[in-house]
Amino acid sequence: MPRITREDKARNRQNIVEAAGRMFRSQGVDAVGIAELMKEAGLTHGGFYNHFASKDDLAVEACGASFAGSLGALDQAVAEGDGPSGTPLERVVADYLSAAHRDAPDGGCPSASLVVDAGRHSDTIQSAYAVGVEGYLTGFAEEFAREHQGEITSQEARERAILLLSRLVGAMALARAVHHVQPELSDEILQTCSTHALD
Repeated sequence: MPRITREDKARNRQNIVEAAGRMFRSQGVDAVGIAELMKEAGLTHGGFYNHFASKDDLAVEACGASFAGSLGALDQAVAEGDGPSGTPLERVVADYLSAAHRDAPDGGCPSASLVVDAGRHSDTIQSAYAVGVEGYLTGFAEEFAREHQGEITSQEARERAILLLSRLVGAMALARAVHHVQPELSDEILQTCSTHALD
Protein backbone atom coordinates (compact mmCIF):
# COMPACT_ATOMS: atom_id res chain seq x y z
CA MET A 1 0.00 0.00 0.00
CA PRO A 2 1.44 3.44 -0.92
CA ARG A 3 2.57 5.62 1.97
CA ILE A 4 0.69 8.84 2.58
CA THR A 5 2.72 11.96 1.83
CA ARG A 6 3.20 14.84 4.24
CA GLU A 7 1.05 16.99 1.97
CA ASP A 8 -1.74 14.40 1.95
CA LYS A 9 -1.63 14.17 5.73
CA ALA A 10 -1.83 17.97 6.07
CA ARG A 11 -4.74 18.07 3.59
CA ASN A 12 -6.57 15.32 5.47
CA ARG A 13 -6.12 17.17 8.74
CA GLN A 14 -7.44 20.37 7.15
CA ASN A 15 -10.48 18.48 5.81
CA ILE A 16 -11.20 17.16 9.31
CA VAL A 17 -10.90 20.64 10.86
CA GLU A 18 -13.18 22.17 8.21
CA ALA A 19 -15.78 19.42 8.57
CA ALA A 20 -15.67 19.80 12.35
CA GLY A 21 -16.08 23.56 12.08
CA ARG A 22 -19.24 23.14 10.00
CA MET A 23 -20.70 20.30 12.04
CA PHE A 24 -19.88 21.70 15.48
CA ARG A 25 -21.43 25.05 14.55
CA SER A 26 -24.63 23.54 13.16
CA GLN A 27 -25.13 20.63 15.59
CA GLY A 28 -23.02 21.29 18.66
CA VAL A 29 -19.83 19.52 19.73
CA ASP A 30 -21.55 16.77 21.74
CA ALA A 31 -23.99 15.86 18.95
CA VAL A 32 -21.24 15.05 16.45
CA GLY A 33 -19.66 11.62 16.60
CA ILE A 34 -16.16 10.90 15.33
CA ALA A 35 -17.37 8.38 12.75
CA GLU A 36 -19.90 10.86 11.34
CA LEU A 37 -17.32 13.64 11.34
CA MET A 38 -14.70 11.56 9.52
CA LYS A 39 -17.28 10.51 6.92
CA GLU A 40 -18.08 14.18 6.33
CA ALA A 41 -14.34 14.81 5.86
CA GLY A 42 -14.16 11.95 3.35
CA LEU A 43 -11.95 9.78 5.56
CA THR A 44 -12.25 6.57 7.55
CA HIS A 45 -13.13 6.54 11.23
CA GLY A 46 -9.86 4.87 12.25
CA GLY A 47 -7.74 7.67 10.83
CA PHE A 48 -8.96 10.24 13.35
CA TYR A 49 -6.36 9.42 15.99
CA ASN A 50 -3.55 9.86 13.48
CA HIS A 51 -4.38 13.55 13.64
CA PHE A 52 -5.93 14.31 17.04
CA ALA A 53 -5.62 12.86 20.52
CA SER A 54 -9.29 13.53 21.31
CA LYS A 55 -12.43 15.24 20.06
CA ASP A 56 -11.69 18.07 22.50
CA ASP A 57 -8.34 18.65 20.78
CA LEU A 58 -10.13 18.84 17.46
CA ALA A 59 -12.79 21.17 18.90
CA VAL A 60 -10.06 23.57 20.07
CA GLU A 61 -8.48 23.66 16.61
CA ALA A 62 -11.82 23.91 14.81
CA CYS A 63 -12.91 26.77 17.08
CA GLY A 64 -9.67 28.63 16.41
CA ALA A 65 -9.92 28.10 12.65
CA SER A 66 -13.57 29.21 12.59
CA PHE A 67 -12.78 32.39 14.49
CA ALA A 68 -9.77 33.06 12.26
CA GLY A 69 -12.00 33.02 9.20
CA SER A 70 -14.59 35.22 10.85
CA LEU A 71 -12.03 37.70 12.16
CA GLY A 72 -10.49 37.80 8.69
CA ALA A 73 -13.79 39.20 7.41
CA LEU A 74 -13.65 41.90 10.12
CA ASP A 75 -10.06 42.75 9.13
CA GLN A 76 -11.12 43.01 5.49
CA ALA A 77 -14.01 45.35 6.34
CA VAL A 78 -11.64 47.56 8.34
CA ALA A 79 -9.05 47.54 5.53
CA GLU A 80 -11.70 48.65 3.03
CA GLY A 81 -12.60 51.60 5.26
CA ASP A 82 -15.67 53.78 4.94
CA GLY A 83 -17.69 53.36 1.76
CA PRO A 84 -21.08 53.80 0.14
CA SER A 85 -22.52 50.98 2.28
CA GLY A 86 -21.30 52.56 5.52
CA THR A 87 -18.44 52.34 7.98
CA PRO A 88 -16.66 49.02 8.60
CA LEU A 89 -18.70 48.45 11.78
CA GLU A 90 -21.98 49.26 10.02
CA ARG A 91 -21.15 46.69 7.33
CA VAL A 92 -20.12 44.10 9.92
CA VAL A 93 -23.41 44.58 11.77
CA ALA A 94 -25.42 44.30 8.54
CA ASP A 95 -23.61 41.10 7.53
CA TYR A 96 -23.72 39.54 10.99
CA LEU A 97 -27.41 40.22 11.57
CA SER A 98 -28.49 39.17 8.09
CA ALA A 99 -30.99 36.45 7.27
CA ALA A 100 -28.24 34.73 5.25
CA HIS A 101 -26.04 34.41 8.36
CA ARG A 102 -28.97 33.23 10.45
CA ASP A 103 -29.94 30.62 7.87
CA ALA A 104 -26.41 29.18 7.59
CA PRO A 105 -25.60 27.95 11.11
CA ASP A 106 -22.82 25.70 9.79
CA GLY A 107 -20.92 28.73 8.53
CA GLY A 108 -20.26 32.29 9.55
CA CYS A 109 -19.15 33.45 12.94
CA PRO A 110 -18.73 30.81 15.67
CA SER A 111 -19.37 33.32 18.46
CA ALA A 112 -23.14 32.76 18.30
CA SER A 113 -23.21 29.12 17.19
CA LEU A 114 -20.67 27.88 19.76
CA VAL A 115 -21.54 30.14 22.69
CA VAL A 116 -23.45 27.45 24.62
CA ASP A 117 -20.97 24.69 23.75
CA ALA A 118 -18.03 26.77 24.95
CA GLY A 119 -19.66 27.27 28.33
CA ARG A 120 -20.33 23.55 28.77
CA HIS A 121 -16.97 22.15 27.76
CA SER A 122 -13.42 21.92 29.02
CA ASP A 123 -11.21 24.85 29.91
CA THR A 124 -9.22 24.27 26.72
CA ILE A 125 -12.31 24.72 24.53
CA GLN A 126 -13.42 27.72 26.60
CA SER A 127 -9.94 29.19 26.20
CA ALA A 128 -10.04 28.80 22.40
CA TYR A 129 -13.46 30.46 22.36
CA ALA A 130 -12.22 33.26 24.65
CA VAL A 131 -9.32 33.97 22.28
CA GLY A 132 -11.83 34.41 19.45
CA VAL A 133 -14.03 36.67 21.56
CA GLU A 134 -11.01 38.74 22.53
CA GLY A 135 -10.10 39.05 18.85
CA TYR A 136 -13.51 40.53 18.13
CA LEU A 137 -13.37 42.87 21.11
CA THR A 138 -9.94 44.13 20.11
CA GLY A 139 -10.97 44.68 16.50
CA PHE A 140 -14.22 46.40 17.44
CA ALA A 141 -12.53 48.62 20.06
CA GLU A 142 -9.85 49.71 17.59
CA GLU A 143 -12.50 50.60 15.03
CA PHE A 144 -14.62 52.49 17.57
CA ALA A 145 -11.50 54.44 18.56
CA ARG A 146 -10.77 55.24 14.90
CA GLU A 147 -14.33 56.35 14.19
CA HIS A 148 -14.43 58.56 17.30
CA GLN A 149 -10.87 59.89 17.32
CA GLY A 150 -10.28 61.93 20.45
CA GLU A 151 -13.92 61.70 21.52
CA ILE A 152 -13.75 58.47 23.53
CA THR A 153 -11.15 56.86 25.76
CA SER A 154 -9.70 53.41 25.13
CA GLN A 155 -11.82 52.13 28.03
CA GLU A 156 -14.99 53.55 26.45
CA ALA A 157 -14.03 51.97 23.12
CA ARG A 158 -13.57 48.62 24.90
CA GLU A 159 -16.97 48.95 26.62
CA ARG A 160 -18.65 49.74 23.30
CA ALA A 161 -16.95 46.68 21.78
CA ILE A 162 -18.29 44.44 24.55
CA LEU A 163 -21.79 45.84 24.10
CA LEU A 164 -21.64 45.40 20.33
CA LEU A 165 -20.45 41.81 20.42
CA SER A 166 -23.01 40.94 23.10
CA ARG A 167 -25.78 42.45 20.99
CA LEU A 168 -24.67 40.61 17.85
CA VAL A 169 -24.30 37.22 19.54
CA GLY A 170 -27.48 37.56 21.58
CA ALA A 171 -29.55 38.70 18.61
CA MET A 172 -28.29 35.90 16.38
CA ALA A 173 -28.81 33.25 19.06
CA LEU A 174 -32.39 34.44 19.66
CA ALA A 175 -33.19 34.80 15.96
CA ARG A 176 -32.03 31.25 15.28
CA ALA A 177 -33.83 29.87 18.33
CA VAL A 178 -37.27 31.02 17.11
CA HIS A 179 -36.80 31.06 13.34
CA HIS A 180 -38.66 27.83 12.47
CA VAL A 181 -41.70 28.45 14.66
CA GLN A 182 -41.94 32.25 14.48
CA PRO A 183 -40.05 33.49 11.40
CA GLU A 184 -41.58 36.96 11.70
CA LEU A 185 -40.24 37.29 15.24
CA SER A 186 -36.85 36.10 14.09
CA ASP A 187 -36.80 38.75 11.35
CA GLU A 188 -37.96 41.39 13.82
CA ILE A 189 -35.11 40.56 16.20
CA LEU A 190 -32.54 40.84 13.42
CA GLN A 191 -33.98 44.07 12.02
CA THR A 192 -34.35 45.78 15.40
CA CYS A 193 -30.89 44.84 16.60
CA SER A 194 -29.35 45.74 13.26
CA THR A 195 -30.89 49.20 13.53
CA HIS A 196 -29.73 49.80 17.11
CA ALA A 197 -26.58 47.68 17.48
CA LEU A 198 -24.30 50.71 17.29
CA ASP A 199 -26.43 53.03 19.45
